Amino acid sequence: MNIDIISLFPEFFDAFFTHSIIKRAIEAERLTMKVTNPRDFSHNKHNQVDDTPYGGGAGMLMMAPPIFEAVESVTQEPNINRRVIFLGPAGERFTQEKARQLATYDQIVLVCGHYEGVDYRVEEHLVDETISIGDFVLTGGELPAMVVSDAVARMIPGVLGAATGAVEDSFYRPVLECPQYTKPPEFRGMEVPAILRSGHHANIAKWRLQESLKRTQRLRPDLLDRELTKEERKALKEIAKEAVIL
Repeated sequence: MNIDIISLFPEFFDAFFTHSIIKRAIEAERLTMKVTNPRDFSHNKHNQVDDTPYGGGAGMLMMAPPIFEAVESVTQEPNINRRVIFLGPAGERFTQEKARQLATYDQIVLVCGHYEGVDYRVEEHLVDETISIGDFVLTGGELPAMVVSDAVARMIPGVLGAATGAVEDSFYRPVLECPQYTKPPEFRGMEVPAILRSGHHANIAKWRLQESLKRTQRLRPDLLDRELTKEERKALKEIAKEAVIL
């Protein structure tokens, strides 16, 4: 997969490209990532990429021409499955399901806004969709671009070391991850649940599902407002019985 980021601040991504999952994915040639600066496509002597909004108002807007040309420079290859995305607050909320969908593309292009926003012609005529990572205000689209890239990269086959790593993550399946523990088995009087040290894989799997559902009920009950699997329904019944007994 190719991920192209359109940003006025390419240096923001230096550490992101050279650490952890992203670094390993690039080295394994499962992923290529690069940043293109719209300023390189400005056609004035001051390399201007922003201007005042028509109709008045505070702040500056990013101009359409440099963004259009920057995107066009990385979308020359024909006949590939491509998605161009603007990262902005008015977009669809980014979810694990969206990350899974985007991972099926050959190329995604992430357009980062800055200043007070971008000329609306970018959203209306250039990109395929707008994505928001949450209901809060950020200085620019660089952090959202990293969030989307990281989540998508984890969905690319072969990127994670463990074959089931992504599947076990919270939100890959629409429940929160169960509590996890590692050595030592006892620390300051706090013990790892005995069942996890039992070696009984079926009981461990059952415990993990129940704890995952308990956590989801407590913290994100909205995630259970859907068609539940047979195993989930059974586990929730057992959880309800335990609650009555207690």
